[in-house]
Amino acid sequence: MKGDKEHTDKIALWLSEHLSERHLTILLAFAIGVLASVATIVLHFLIRQIQQLLTDGFYEKSYNWLYLVFPIVGIYITSLFVRYVVKDNISHGITRVLYAISTKRSRLKRHNCWTSVVASAITIGFGGSVGAEAPIVLTGSAIGSNLGQRLNLDNKTLMLLVGCGAAAAIAGIFKAPIAGLVFTLEVLMVDLTMASLMPILISSVTATCFTYLFLGEKSLFNFTLSDAWRIDTIPADILLGVSCAVISLYFIRMMNFTEGIYSRMKDKPYAKLALGGITLSLLIFLFPSLYGEGYNSINILLNGKNISDWQSIMNNSMFYGSEKMLIVYIALVLLTKVFATSATNGGGGVGGTFAPSLFIGAYGGFLFARLWNTAGFGVSVSESNFTMLGMAGVIAGVMHAPLTGIFLIAEITGGYDLFMPLIIVSIVSVMATGIFEHHSIYATRLARQGRLVTHHTDSAVLTLMNLNSVIEKQYNAVGEDMPLGKLVKTISRSDSGFIPVTDTGGTLLGEVDITKIRHIMFRTELYQRFTVSQVMTPPPAVLTENDPMQDVMRAFEETNAIYLPVTDMEKHLIGYISRVRLFDTYRKMVADMSSE
Repeated sequence: MKGDKEHTDKIALWLSEHLSERHLTILLAFAIGVLASVATIVLHFLIRQIQQLLTDGFYEKSYNWLYLVFPIVGIYITSLFVRYVVKDNISHGITRVLYAISTKRSRLKRHNCWTSVVASAITIGFGGSVGAEAPIVLTGSAIGSNLGQRLNLDNKTLMLLVGCGAAAAIAGIFKAPIAGLVFTLEVLMVDLTMASLMPILISSVTATCFTYLFLGEKSLFNFTLSDAWRIDTIPADILLGVSCAVISLYFIRMMNFTEGIYSRMKDKPYAKLALGGITLSLLIFLFPSLYGEGYNSINILLNGKNISDWQSIMNNSMFYGSEKMLIVYIALVLLTKVFATSATNGGGGVGGTFAPSLFIGAYGGFLFARLWNTAGFGVSVSESNFTMLGMAGVIAGVMHAPLTGIFLIAEITGGYDLFMPLIIVSIVSVMATGIFEHHSIYATRLARQGRLVTHHTDSAVLTLMNLNSVIEKQYNAVGEDMPLGKLVKTISRSDSGFIPVTDTGGTLLGEVDITKIRHIMFRTELYQRFTVSQVMTPPPAVLTENDPMQDVMRAFEETNAIYLPVTDMEKHLIGYISRVRLFDTYRKMVADMSSE
């Protein structure tokens, strides 16, 4: 390890001497794009090989009992891999990237460069009803973070490289460079500046080109526009946007609810495995479309022309051959997808909610179109077009990312001729969803903890500030029974205007404000008459070590205090925060973040 560090330090020194910071960042962005595309290719190769090995030869006209076995086995193998090999939490990949940006200055662990690929390949290959996008985003971001850490780059550059990795991952997995860029800006909330635009674009384009080179030009979804957009379908587009918002809210809230059930069982891994595995297996047995990412069934909805084409999504199920049950089947799959996804992750699997959002969006768009046409509102709509529009609407609503929904669907389907309805549906979905949910599905957990970085510079700086870095832990505490004479001697040795008062266990009882006892400090005849308990006062406010920085700033503004004490959850004194030091640190970080 020591030899590796010395070698890395030499490389970092050579690069710093021969390349400017901008050129070094561009070089690293290119390298991140290459490595992220390789990780994407490996992940999809593993998923395809596992799925073909397990499901090749399934009889499509009947249900298959092996659907009750494969998902449980996959989750169990994944949980063993995570518990005994990884020994770390690698679930919710995009949320973990946001967490790293918010609380750890964009530092991701080395194992994140590969462990999510292995774990998610096993989970999805065996039928886990989740997506590969979040794990590959974590992988790409970890590649960027670790390259930056190895070269001893500053936190601001690390954050940019993490964004490059995420953009490259999305661009590589979908062959969609613009979607990779806007995903990084909207979801990871990396600020767009002239300094950040070029590296992120380079990573996205590089990953896309290498994916094309290795996998060919075929898009992830096959779509041929057969019905051009008409202005008389605008009312249907708007109503579809509202429907996508309803689906997005259902997905976000039901996902949070079900994940909460599994999180309360965190100390019972086998109970989680049993609940998650059995739930997932039963759902896949009833609705085989829930097996894996579900992209095959999306392609069927996109390219089908009539009932006989669309009903093939019911293959391997007990609904096979029943044309009248198509709408019922699609509605049930849409409603149960969230339970299959949460059961996969809750039971011990590894995967994301990106693909499930696309999945329920496609099913929701198709269902809306079929019901609209069946109701006979006069203006018929294309089921294929609305399947695609539904994907954009739900992605936009779930992620609070309209540009990601628009450009991702346009790029992966080649549906650029439908830009107008894509914009309408995505914007309506985001606006309607935002009324009830202020954050995306990825950011909700961090927002509740006050650890979410946003595009608002002040809020972002407060989130990134570390409370421990501004706590002054050198202090001279006194007991409440100490005579005034000894207190004066303590004051003479202190550099602070406040003396904390604690009990023998270190619990904060109050403080002595020197400015308030000047009238008795120099009257020696009072030194034995008064004790600390008689001259101490309660502090204007007491902070705790887990308080968000927004609350810390607010406490100083409301009290106009110079110093405020910080305690742990048991009220034991940790130290003091100086108003001057706090605001100096804040101003410096604002200046650093605002500069390019």
